[in-house]
Amino acid sequence: MKENPLLQLESLGQSIWMDFIRRDTVTSGELKRLIDQDGITGVTSNPSIFEKAIGGSHDYDDQIRNLARQGKSVDDIYQAATIQDIQMAADVFRPVYNRTHGGDGYVSLEVSPRLAHDTAETIKEAHRLWKAVERPNLMIKVPGTKEGLPAIEQLTAEGLNINITLLFGLPRYQEVAEAYQAGLESLTSHGKSVDKAASVASFFLSRIDVLLDPILEKKVSEGGPKAGLAAELRGQIAIASAKAAYGLYRELFYSPRFNRLTRLGARTQRLLWASTSTKNPAYSDVKYVEPLVGVDTINTLPIETINAYRDHGKPSLQLDQGMAEARRILKDLGKVGINLDASTQQLEDEGVEKFNKALDQLMAVIGEKRSEALMAHAA
Repeated sequence: MKENPLLQLESLGQSIWMDFIRRDTVTSGELKRLIDQDGITGVTSNPSIFEKAIGGSHDYDDQIRNLARQGKSVDDIYQAATIQDIQMAADVFRPVYNRTHGGDGYVSLEVSPRLAHDTAETIKEAHRLWKAVERPNLMIKVPGTKEGLPAIEQLTAEGLNINITLLFGLPRYQEVAEAYQAGLESLTSHGKSVDKAASVASFFLSRIDVLLDPILEKKVSEGGPKAGLAAELRGQIAIASAKAAYGLYRELFYSPRFNRLTRLGARTQRLLWASTSTKNPAYSDVKYVEPLVGVDTINTLPIETINAYRDHGKPSLQLDQGMAEARRILKDLGKVGINLDASTQQLEDEGVEKFNKALDQLMAVIGEKRSEALMAHAA
């Protein structure tokens, strides 16, 4: 029997986190099996994931019913359900956190996407969630918007673990990494230890190709001198962006500035590959896994991609290969008339809106279940 490809990734320096959470995954023992058998070392959540979990199952019906009869609001019920899931998952991952001395074993919970452009309220919400969950292996997810940057710095300086989400572009990624470093420097300036601080920068990938591929295909169909180049760029931009981000990561976190923090025990802010399920059926189902294996990185996979990689993944260090080619690809995008920075800003804006829509849908589902419980109780 061949060795599980997922387990081989750890020896190559990459962690695999699960991009999915639902209560029965924890209570059935499935999460523990994924840790033991596949080497999964963390889990992330977001409003879309909770919308699918709560709206697509009956796992939460008893809790919603009981809280509704206690007079709890829709928001109270949402907070109670999600916080309980995060606490349960964090407890399952606690041995991983202990074994890796805080290197892995994290569970992420996102601040409301409605606060993505409100720095002060993001900080306030992060503190509330941190206190409510009360687990050392919690990461608070903060959107990597312009308004999120000062929140990232301040929360890091206050000792919270931060997962920066909705990153698409290289300029914003650099700002995020610098905000983390500034937060650590603030910690040291106040005489506090930095060896417990942890952060990841979640770079969303497949959505880049989903946006740009149709634009490139249109340029191909229109013909002209750039049609051939546009054809070559289809399906290439997300991976090239990831490779360029990894190059930037190594510049930022192996610099004299960060070396001073390293000597004090600071960890780098690892790059995390998100949005790694393949949306285009013409592409491999492990397209956003295979080329992105690299030291000090994390890949978050939905369960379908975990199953696919277990079945036919071929682990090898590829992320640091072809760096010059990746930079050429990104440069060539401009030659066919596509502004990558403008495109990634569009993706950031759309990402915030998608999470807001998912949260609205989730609140509507909880509201319906709450009303049904109250009507049944009254009858």
